[in-house]
Amino acid sequence: MMDAVFDFSKPVAIGSDHAGFEYKAGIVAFLQEKGLAVKDVGTHSSESTDYPDYAHPVAEAVESGEAAVGILVCGSANGVAITANKHQGVRAAICWLPEIASLARQHNNANIICLPARFVSPADSKIMVATFLETAFEGGRHQNRVSKIACM
Repeated sequence: MMDAVFDFSKPVAIGSDHAGFEYKAGIVAFLQEKGLAVKDVGTHSSESTDYPDYAHPVAEAVESGEAAVGILVCGSANGVAITANKHQGVRAAICWLPEIASLARQHNNANIICLPARFVSPADSKIMVATFLETAFEGGRHQNRVSKIACM
């Protein structure tokens, strides 16, 4: 099991469109090998589909506290990130390097990682997921900034 950065008594919510389907399947297997529960909201094939149909359920699970954290995958990661960030309390970050995934957690307290399947390898996507899940938010001066994100 991963370190207790997130409340892993709750599942990891994951979703993708058709462009991220194969990556999602590999990430689900990777998470399950680590002993984590997974809530897979789809898609369940490589047939063309619309990314908001999967980004919203992942973001809703994170927003409501049903899921500990979220993972979204699409071709560029832009669509799923834009969609997920419409939800209150969601901080979805596009990551393309492990260092970006680490900083998204350390400085932004991101709670959804968005991966661009057309621009990263399957192996690198798993490294980024592990980095994201194992990296703690630093708080301190970063908390003040994160507190200014929400529109209320």
